[in-house]
Amino acid sequence: MSSVKKIIEKMKTQPSGIKFSDVEKILNYMDFYETRQKGSHKRFKNKTTKETLTLPVQNPLKAVYVRQILRLLGDETK
Repeated sequence: MSSVKKIIEKMKTQPSGIKFSDVEKILNYMDFYETRQKGSHKRFKNKTTKETLTLPVQNPLKAVYVRQILRLLGDETK
């Protein structure tokens, strides 16, 4: 769990330098699971809210996608 917290802190301070594998760890922590991969994009779905999220598989992940995940994480903590 502490590695998840470290990744979240890194996402907040440096959103443009996050690896896709780290994002997958965060999404699993947030109860998202991979529903499919088509080409260079993966689609994730939340187990409880059924919200979907489509992300490109690239390293590093662009900051706009990291901020989107942080917004979802903010909703999870409320």
